[in-house]
Amino acid sequence: MALLIGISLGMIGGGGSILTVPVLVYLMNVNPLLATTYSLFIVGISSLAGGVRAYTRNCVDFKAITEFGFPSVFSVFIARHYLLPIIPVHLFYIGSIEITRDRLLMLAFSILMFITALLILFDKTNDSKAETEKATGDKVFQLIIAGLIVGMVTGLLGAGGGFLIIPILVLFLKLPMKTAVGTSLIIIAINSLFGFLFSLKQFSFDWRILILFTAISVAGIFIGGYYSDRVPAAILKKIFGWFILVLGIYIVLKETLFLPG
Repeated sequence: MALLIGISLGMIGGGGSILTVPVLVYLMNVNPLLATTYSLFIVGISSLAGGVRAYTRNCVDFKAITEFGFPSVFSVFIARHYLLPIIPVHLFYIGSIEITRDRLLMLAFSILMFITALLILFDKTNDSKAETEKATGDKVFQLIIAGLIVGMVTGLLGAGGGFLIIPILVLFLKLPMKTAVGTSLIIIAINSLFGFLFSLKQFSFDWRILILFTAISVAGIFIGGYYSDRVPAAILKKIFGWFILVLGIYIVLKETLFLPG
């Protein structure tokens, strides 16, 4: 699964955290809140490796990183330091299902995945003809707002945000899919690693598992990057959309039907 996480990041510039959190929670029995922190490290280091690879292939838009990526670091800090600690462990009941903080985080994860999947799958942009749009004053402001929102998601859910960043870059700035993937990896790395650093004093970590998991994921990044160079961008976009839609459905079923209330 660690290898698959890296391959996902390398091919489609996202999906790493979407896979990492469920793997840690469901397969390794890690507490969801701690799993979000583990995810920040694993996805951050893996994305950094992929971002460096994308940079060597001129597939990184640094202007988008400046306008979108850096504002998100601020909201990551706010989310990790001020919002997460005040969310109660036990929230409320829906029928026989108890909505805890951990379950709410997973369900929020799935809702974001549904929205993103639909945006990608119904996008009619022809990537081969897409031209990068220049960010005007209004668009810069909108990008900053989007960066703040993605940073909040990263901080709360331990998600690097690739499944939100890529649609914004593709649908809003009209970046070609492969440039959006490379740019996304750098933004994910910035968000995730800062989020992890902001959490160091709050948790204790099993560094042996963390480093091993991360090393295998980094290997997967290069495998995914190799194949992404050989797959048309339009197909990558569809793979990305269907991938997160199916996983979102699984998480909802897992959290509402397969677990005791």
